[in-house]
Amino acid sequence: MATARKSVPTAWVVVLFLITVVLVFAVIRVTIDSQNIANGVIPEEGEFDHRYARYPILAYAHILPGVVYLVLAPFQVSRRFRNRHLDLHRKMGRFLVPIGIVSGVMGVLFGFFFSFGGFAEASAAVVFGTWFVIALALAYSYIRAGDTVRHRRWMIRAFAIGLGVGTIRIWVGVFQGFGLLDEVTSFGVAFWLSWTLHVIAAEIWLWRRPT
Repeated sequence: MATARKSVPTAWVVVLFLITVVLVFAVIRVTIDSQNIANGVIPEEGEFDHRYARYPILAYAHILPGVVYLVLAPFQVSRRFRNRHLDLHRKMGRFLVPIGIVSGVMGVLFGFFFSFGGFAEASAAVVFGTWFVIALALAYSYIRAGDTVRHRRWMIRAFAIGLGVGTIRIWVGVFQGFGLLDEVTSFGVAFWLSWTLHVIAAEIWLWRRPT
């Protein structure tokens, strides 16, 4: 138990770091897309920015709810916050589960039809995006049934997938920065690698904390 307690601060540092990564890239994304849309510019097909300028509604139906979910979800999985603000925890949950599901569904659609990294990225978006939505739906069903333990476990699984977006960006930067993979391939590999690691990490975390 002492080891488990010591790992908590490190885990929260990682969580906050990955959320910061997501926020930084979200700001960059909004900046680029707002300029392209305002100027009526759609980058050439095959360029990374093309799909965001060409299909902004679908893209931002995924991005904006996803950012809100990631910023607020840490409060929901924090035992201290829940114990001190249970009523607020419940109200936030009623808000976060629907917007998380919207973000997940839109992410599956956007990733499947307009992937930049080809089949590898598209397949990862479908597999893990679907897992994210299922995890949230199960978390909701368990809390409705009064099973708080299983509710929290499935919320943690969903949150781990959400955090994977930040890890994806890190792996893409590593692959491209060191010339290990080309731009397109790096996204497909990063999607599968990041989300697989996050699923495994979540299961290890839950295995060490069964209740």
